[in-house]
Formats: sequence, structure tokens, C-alpha cells
Amino acid sequence: MTWETITAPPGVVAPRPMTVRAQSIPARHYFPDHSHRWNQVVYAISGVLTVTAEAHSFVISPEQAVWLPTGVRHRVGSLLGAEFRSLWIAHEAGHGLPESPTVFGVSPLLQALIVEAADIEGQEDQDGYANRVTILILDQLRRTSPLPSALPWPRGGPLSGLCEALYTEPADSRGPEAWGRELGMSGRTLARRFETEVGMSLRSWRRRLRMFKAIELLGGGLGVTQTAMEIGYGSTSAFVYAFRTEIGSSPQAYMRGRAVSRDTCAAAHVGEIEMIEITRASPT
Repeated sequence: MTWETITAPPGVVAPRPMTVRAQSIPARHYFPDHSHRWNQVVYAISGVLTVTAEAHSFVISPEQAVWLPTGVRHRVGSLLGAEFRSLWIAHEAGHGLPESPTVFGVSPLLQALIVEAADIEGQEDQDGYANRVTILILDQLRRTSPLPSALPWPRGGPLSGLCEALYTEPADSRGPEAWGRELGMSGRTLARRFETEVGMSLRSWRRRLRMFKAIELLGGGLGVTQTAMEIGYGSTSAFVYAFRTEIGSSPQAYMRGRAVSRDTCAAAHVGEIEMIEITRASPT
């Protein structure tokens, strides 16, 4: 199946200092290569995005975002569809943030702030609330830590089709020989090209893909056993062992930690807003 392009909205103006765009990206749609005269944070509150920037291509989940500095050419799309939230940040407002494309983790607090910023975008800011949300977002962005890597992705061609197929059916266990026959090349050639383009072997990439999908499915409410079967593990125990090896905790502990973090950050969000209000209201 082919991908369809999305036309950028007309009348785009520079952010002062931040503009938030909310848009639904249909499955297999993308924004073609382009750049901005400002910084951008690429994020989806649901679904996953494919992002290409500076010869690197990868997939990010709602737990991850990408920082794109001013002038970087990039392409953004979604294989299965996503709720896209794009933060345009003025060049001068990006002081202290990375000078190259960076994948970083999105805390529940930052996610809540992005959702709030999108909800109030375009409203009159008579009491300065929108400005305070912007300040908090910029502060949170400066506190983020780069992730070692997201899920790498080929830039295009037959290997991109292979990865799309495995993303849709992560239980598919075919190796380089079988996929080579499918794509009209030898297994050795496919393995070599895959490692060159993606930066890891097909086996390692499949293992990372399955963990990526596992977190997505668990976050959507699917049980551990169902998730294990969905992504191709023969038993729950095998899945739990693999998850613990890759992630560092059991699936249950990981999801409990996410829930605690979400509640804690929500409380922190309220606290930071209240502190800003108190500070601004205090006499000098």
C-alpha cells in the first residue's frame, strides 16, 4: 500500500513564542520533507509517528517525542494513524535545548501540559494563563533526558515494507532467508542491508519492536497474557522474562510505575501552577 501526503495548513506564521497544532493523521499519511524557521517538538498523544530527520528514521510512541531544532529538514507520518500534537517554538525560545534532532521521554506532566496547551490554543490570554503553561513546557523540555534510541526505521524501499509488515504483525517470525525470498534478494543480502540501514540486525530489531508494541498494548489496557500472544511469544513466562531483560522490570511493575508517575506528575502540575499564581500575586 502507498502512503499519501498531507498538505501543510495555509497562513502559517512564526510562533511567539509557542504555537500548538493539533491534527489527526490518518493511517499511511505523512508530511513531506520540509523545514521551519523555528524549533519543533513532534509528539502524538495516541498512536505512533514515523519521523525522519538528518538521515535517521525512527518510530516514536506517546511516551516519546522528538526535538527538531530550527532549520532541520524532516518528514513526519503515521503507519496506523495518530493524534498529532506539534509544538512550534520560536528560535530564541529554544535556548538551552539540543542543537541537533533528539528523541526524549515524555513524562505524564509534560504530556498533560501539551494537552492543555492544545486545548487553549487560540484563546485570548487575558490573565496570562497560556503564557504560564508555555513557561512550564519550556522548563520541562529543558529537564528532559535524551533517550539512547527509539525504534529505528528504514528510510524507504523494500526494507520499509518489511518493517511495516512486522509492525502490523509482530508475531511474524520469518527470518532473513524467508524475507529475502519475499523481497527478491538473498537472505545474506537482506541481512547486510538491514543492518546497514537500520543499525542493528533483523533479530535485534524484531526484539525491540516487540517490546515497543508490548508497551503500546499494555498501555491500551490489554492483559499480559493477551499481549504476549499478540506479539508472538509462546507463553506468558517467556514474554515476562524477555520484558524484564529488555526493560528492567516485569510488565506489571512497569505499568504500576507508570500509573504512580502519572498521579505524582498530575499533582506536581497543579502545585506548579498554584506556585506561579502565588508568586505573581505577591507584592514586590
